[in-house]
Amino acid sequence: MVTLAEVARHAGVSASTVSYVLSGKRSISSRTRDRVEQSIEELGYHPNAGARALASSRSNIIALMMPLRTDMYVPVMMEIALAVATTARNHGHDVLLLTGEEGPAAVRRVAGSGLADAMILMDVELLDARLPLVRETGRPAVLIGLPADPTGLTCVDLDFAATGALCAEHLAEAGHREIAVVGEAAAVYERHTGFAERTMDGLRRRARELGLRTLHRPCEGSYESMAGTLARIFDERPATTGFVVQNESAIAPLLSLLRQQGRAVPEDVSVVAICPEQVATQASVRLTSVAIPAQEMGRRAVELVMAQLNGQRTERVTLLPPELTVRASSGPAPAAG
Repeated sequence: MVTLAEVARHAGVSASTVSYVLSGKRSISSRTRDRVEQSIEELGYHPNAGARALASSRSNIIALMMPLRTDMYVPVMMEIALAVATTARNHGHDVLLLTGEEGPAAVRRVAGSGLADAMILMDVELLDARLPLVRETGRPAVLIGLPADPTGLTCVDLDFAATGALCAEHLAEAGHREIAVVGEAAAVYERHTGFAERTMDGLRRRARELGLRTLHRPCEGSYESMAGTLARIFDERPATTGFVVQNESAIAPLLSLLRQQGRAVPEDVSVVAICPEQVATQASVRLTSVAIPAQEMGRRAVELVMAQLNGQRTERVTLLPPELTVRASSGPAPAAG
């Protein structure tokens, strides 16, 4: 087994310098840090986690609170979780994944037991019951999501309000005047989940400014529920020519149903999705979309947690700007009549 002393000799530095690179307790020049990290990689050195924890009074573990709910699109959440785990590992930390719907109890358990040095919270609600405890404990924490009041918190998220506005702008520029939003399952809005609420707020605000009529209908995402939702939309707004979909599970059923009804995409109906790039490009019609930057959100959350563990203040909101990619599913609104 390779020792810390052997790494130090290989890198031409003292053992204490290697220790500081591993712990982050002192500032080390980038050139020296690179040399030490290269030696660690070449020699295959793995520091003893128990010894490091005893020496630093840290567990070197980050708790990731990711409630796995049936009404959420799990692949996106798992992509974020993978980015968190990979980035944490690069910083010498492991991830403790908490998937239960425990709410404040999970925060209390982590903070009270010393299970983890820091917390990353996902599935953030506008009035999230976990946040008073997060503020109270003072333990390093980052939210992947944005609550109604982010005071004193560190948050990173896609700018979902700007995302909704961008979708409305794209359809308006193409001449659409009646648009429908196929949303997440009703329970997501009932919980006032931040990303869903903010998307609709941004879209409605921009639609009003642009003179668009909008209709929002939640959808469970199954073929049967999408069929019912689509029937209601065209029943209530028969002149609808633009769709915004914020529900990955509903995309394939929507495209299939439109095709069965003889509505061509994009000649008769345009579709814009808020979804992972892979979902957009592999749909039966390549979708105009705003991508969910899952990996970037996970990576940034860990970087912010590490900054807190190293004594830096990071109380701020980081909103990633949306980027809309135009593909085959959107085009000019059909001529009236």
